[in-house]
Amino acid sequence: MAAVDGQDRLIETAQQIVKSLGTSKNMTDDMIKILSTFDNRFSRITNDLSLSESNSTATRIDTVEKIILHWDAPNAGFLPFDGYGHCKDDAFEYLAAVDEILNLTEDRSGGVDGEVRDRAETLLQIAMTKLEDELRHVMVVNAVPLDSDNLYGSIRRFSSLSFASDGGDELERDGGESPAVSLDRLRGGSLNFSLAEDVTLDLVRPEAVDDLRQIVDRMIRSTYEKECCQVYSSVRRDFLDECLMVLGVERMSLEDVQKVEWKILNDMMKKWSQSVKVVIAVILVAEKQLCDSIFGDSRLFKEVCFTETAKGCVKQLLNFAEAIAIGHRSSEKLFRILTMYDALSDVGPDLQILFGADSLDSICVEAEGILHELGDAAKGTFVEFENQVKNESSRKLMPGGEIHPVTRYVMNYIKLAVDYSGSLNALLEETGGEEDYDDQTGDYNVNDKDGFSGSMSPLGRRLRMLISYLEMNLEEKSKLYEDRALKYIFLMNNILYIVKKVKDSDIRALLGDQWIRRRRGLVRQYSTGYLRASWTKVLACLRDEGIGGGGGGSVSKVALKERFKNFNVAYDEIYRIQSTWKVPDPQLREELRIQISEMVIPAYRSFLGRYAFHLEGVRHVGKYIKYTLDDLESHVTDLFEGSSHLRRKSSS
Repeated sequence: MAAVDGQDRLIETAQQIVKSLGTSKNMTDDMIKILSTFDNRFSRITNDLSLSESNSTATRIDTVEKIILHWDAPNAGFLPFDGYGHCKDDAFEYLAAVDEILNLTEDRSGGVDGEVRDRAETLLQIAMTKLEDELRHVMVVNAVPLDSDNLYGSIRRFSSLSFASDGGDELERDGGESPAVSLDRLRGGSLNFSLAEDVTLDLVRPEAVDDLRQIVDRMIRSTYEKECCQVYSSVRRDFLDECLMVLGVERMSLEDVQKVEWKILNDMMKKWSQSVKVVIAVILVAEKQLCDSIFGDSRLFKEVCFTETAKGCVKQLLNFAEAIAIGHRSSEKLFRILTMYDALSDVGPDLQILFGADSLDSICVEAEGILHELGDAAKGTFVEFENQVKNESSRKLMPGGEIHPVTRYVMNYIKLAVDYSGSLNALLEETGGEEDYDDQTGDYNVNDKDGFSGSMSPLGRRLRMLISYLEMNLEEKSKLYEDRALKYIFLMNNILYIVKKVKDSDIRALLGDQWIRRRRGLVRQYSTGYLRASWTKVLACLRDEGIGGGGGGSVSKVALKERFKNFNVAYDEIYRIQSTWKVPDPQLREELRIQISEMVIPAYRSFLGRYAFHLEGVRHVGKYIKYTLDDLESHVTDLFEGSSHLRRKSSS
C-alpha cells in the first residue's frame, strides 16, 4: 500500500506541474511526453492523467474496458511483469486500468451512473480473475530453485553447524564386538535461530516481491482478499511440501509410520530432528518475512495467509512425532526420541512467535501436547531398558572370560544417556520416588553407602540403579562357568570395563569417585579370588610336607619325583588353558602377571634350591625338573592373551 500511495502522490505532483505550466493543451502534452521518457512508471502516469482528466465516465470505462478485455482473450498470455522491481509498460497499463475501475466503483459522488458502475463491476471481476492467475504465475516462476544443496547451503549461512554429521552414527563397538542391539547415536545440534535475527533466506527472488505486492494490493482493495489468500497459500504450501520432500520428510499416516522397520524408521527420525529445526527456525521464518513483505500493512490478511500456508507443513511434522510417541517402545529408539524431544522443545518459542497468540488453541497447543507425549515415550523407553537389563537372561558364555556384549551395550547406552542429561533429568524428575538399589546389601533403600545420594541428580540415581542391575546380571552369568578361576576373570573384565567407562566419561560426575573406588575394590577382591582358585594347587606341589628330610631324615626321591611331576602337570594345565583366556585391559593383564610371578616364581626358586640336587644323577631328570625360572617368567607373559595369540605362537 505504501508503494501505491507514493505513486498517487507522484501523479498528484505531476498534475500540479501541468497546471502550473498553463492551460495550453500542446504544452501539457509536451510535458507529459518529456516525463514519460524518464522511467516506465511515468508511462503509467500518462495513462492515469489521460483517464482522470477525461470529462466522461463513459469514455473512461471504454478506455479501461479495452485494456481489460484485451488481456482476457484466450491467447493473451501473462502480463509482462519483468521481476525487477517494476513491470513493463503493458503490465503497468493493466494495473492502472484496474485502479481506474476501482475509482469508478468506489465513487460515491453521484458522477458515475448505474450503467457505468455495472460495467465497472463486471470488468473488476474479469480483472480479478486475471490477477489471480498473474499472482500464481509470478510466484511460481520467481520461486528460488529448490534442491538439497542450495537449501542446506542457504541455511549454513546462518549457522556454523554441519548437518552432514550428527555427532556419531552408532553406539560404540569396543574391541570389535558388535553389541546385541545396534543404536544410532544422535546428538543433533541446535540451530539457535531466533525470529529476532535478520534471516534473509530468499524463497522468492527479491526483485519479484514488488510485483507481487502490486497485485496483492489491488486484490485486497477490490475485496478479493479471500481469493488472494487462497492463491497465495496454495502456491506457498506446494513450496513447503517440496521442502519437506527435499529434507526427507514423507507424508505418512500414524499407521504407516508404525509399520516401518527400525532401520528405515531410524533414518526417518534422524531426518525429522534436523528438518523440524530447519523448517520452523529457518524456512518458516523466511516464509513469514516474505508474507509480511508482500502483504505490507494488511496485518489480518498476512497473518491468515501465513497460517494457511504453514500449518499443513507443521502438522505433517507433528503427525510424525505423534506416531513415534505412541508407537511401540524399544530401547534402541530412546536417543532418537530424545533428539526429537529436544528439537521440538527448541523450536517451541519460535512456533508461538510465528503463529501468534490467536493460534495458541491449535498449532502451538498441539505441539506442546506432542512434546509431552514424546517426553512420556522417552521415560517409558528408559524404564523399558531398565527392565530389559534387569531381566536379561541369556546363558551365553564368553570364551576366555571376555567382556560380555550386554556389558558393552549397557555402558555405551548409559554413556549416550548422559549426553541427554538435561532432558532426562527433567523427565525422570517428574517420576519421583524412585528407590535406590544398594548393591552391597542387595536391598532397595534410599540410603547410599557411597555417600553421594544427597547431591545425585535424577538421572544419576537411575543410572546407578541401572548399573546395579547389570552387575547382578553379570554375577548370575558368572555362575555358569564351571572353572572358578575363569568366573573371577569374567567378573574382573566386566566390572573393570564398567569402572573405566564411568571414570573416563561424564558419568563420573553423576556417580562420584566413591562409587568408582568401591568397584575397584571389587576388582581387587576378584583378583584375589582368581589367584587362590587358580594357583593354590600349583603352590601345594611346592610344599615340603610328604617329601621327607625333616629332622635330619633322608629325602624320598620317589616322593620328590612325584611332587615335581605333579607341579609340571598342574602348571602345564594352567598355562594351556589360561593362555587362551582374555584380559583386554593391558594394565589389569600386567598386574595379574606380576601377582602370579610374585606368587609362583619365588616359591619355585626356593623349592628348587632345597631339592633339585637330590635328583642329580637321576636318569631323565628333565622329566621332573622340566622348567627353569626363565621358562616360568616367559610363560607368564603368555597368559591372558587369548586363543588367537596362542594360535599365532604355535604357527610361527
